[in-house]
Amino acid sequence: MNNTRIHDVITDSVNKNNFSGVISIRIKGDIIFSKAYGYADRSNKIPNNLETRFGIASGTKFFTALAIGKLVQSGQLTLETKVFDIVKYDFPLYSKNITIEHLLTHTSGLPDYYDEEKVDDFNNFTLAIPWYELKRPIQYLPIFPQEKMKFNPGEKFSYCNSGYILLAIVIEQVSGMAYTEYVKQHIFNLADMKHSGFFPLNQLPENTANGYIDKGDSWQTNVYNLPIIAGGDGGAFTTVEDVYRLWDAFFNYQLLPKALVEAYVKPVISTSDGEKSYHGYGLWLYKKSDKSTIVSMVGCDPGVSFKSLIHQDKEVIITVISNTSEGAWPILNDIRQLGLY
Repeated sequence: MNNTRIHDVITDSVNKNNFSGVISIRIKGDIIFSKAYGYADRSNKIPNNLETRFGIASGTKFFTALAIGKLVQSGQLTLETKVFDIVKYDFPLYSKNITIEHLLTHTSGLPDYYDEEKVDDFNNFTLAIPWYELKRPIQYLPIFPQEKMKFNPGEKFSYCNSGYILLAIVIEQVSGMAYTEYVKQHIFNLADMKHSGFFPLNQLPENTANGYIDKGDSWQTNVYNLPIIAGGDGGAFTTVEDVYRLWDAFFNYQLLPKALVEAYVKPVISTSDGEKSYHGYGLWLYKKSDKSTIVSMVGCDPGVSFKSLIHQDKEVIITVISNTSEGAWPILNDIRQLGLY
């Protein structure tokens, strides 16, 4: 593929969609395209740059999954460990047979506190507890639905944010450390992700992008639309360079041993009928017609849209991070038409 063609297609897409964020493509170890667009702070016209930290919403779930993997590696957990043997809370309608693996793969059958099948307007979703009071994973438990299970554990797939809140609580209970600190020490530090972290939305550090919601004739930040800080299912901030460091560390077995890495990227269950889409452990997997697999981190929240994919066979990594709710998706669609993966 001609690099000029890639540049032209992305430039046209950025202009057409008024994109804000970062786009980066690496092929066979060489970064062939990497550029920032739009504003990290629209009011003060502070532009995004390649070192800007962005929220990645549910991309955080991969960090949570990796942290669980570290506990499995150390022998403190197994994938078959029963979740409610560790998390002590009165959920009379929830199955006591839910395992760590069920949570990792969204096959638990748990009703979700943030059920995307029921949410009509993602930009205006509220909870019984104010977002700004959700400072620790355990504080989410009172807002879990006291409802019957969707299905028996392991029967099928249903995306579940509650499951990753529970995993974060498991990390805290087993390790004796705060979830955010454990991920920092055992994932970010190990992968040399120096610019990644968990920051309160009302205390973002320097060179961190605000997330923006399009109100039609204006933009508003997402500070009132999300938990004040990460709880296990979302809330991490990172840079495009740190995403490369993460993929490299993961697939070079610097974070987890080979057997666990292979388990994480093995398709466990189909996510929908008629599509070659699967879920592994904290990752989305897409089976190509040539039997190769594309592995992805994906996240979407008010003011956040993110996807980073890796096609190992072709040695291609593509990352698009936007600090708007929908900004990444049309860019990714146009890049897909280039046939890079």
